[in-house]
Amino acid sequence: MNLQLIPALADDATSLAELRVAAMRPSLEAVGRFDPQRARRRFLDAFRPEQTWKIQYKGELAGFFVVFNKPDHVWLDHLYINPAVQNAGLGQQVLALVKAQATAAKQPVRLCALRDSDANGFYQKQGFTPYAEEEWDIYYQWLPA
Repeated sequence: MNLQLIPALADDATSLAELRVAAMRPSLEAVGRFDPQRARRRFLDAFRPEQTWKIQYKGELAGFFVVFNKPDHVWLDHLYINPAVQNAGLGQQVLALVKAQATAAKQPVRLCALRDSDANGFYQKQGFTPYAEEEWDIYYQWLPA
């Protein structure tokens, strides 16, 4: 596949925030919580370019993900794919890379997904299982073999 990962720069913050809003819109609308300003602000307030990777596909920005190495796990903080290229296997490829990193470190991968989002089914199909829930979120983990 024509996937390329590029380290994010501080100047990428606005375009990544916009991509996040577009990717999250259907899920947030489904639960009655779509507020584009809030979605942008939540991302921008915590943006760390040194832990963010842009996903380029066919020469275009197709998404991004953020990974933190914690003492006892790998935390996938964000994984967003532009709705125009969802279902092209990009998320699966990114998860394969994150899982390989976690396997090498002998640590689980953990993440959070908005309740009732299509992301829940995607992560479950990729071998993630729920380990905690809150009002709006479900927390998942994947354990290396």
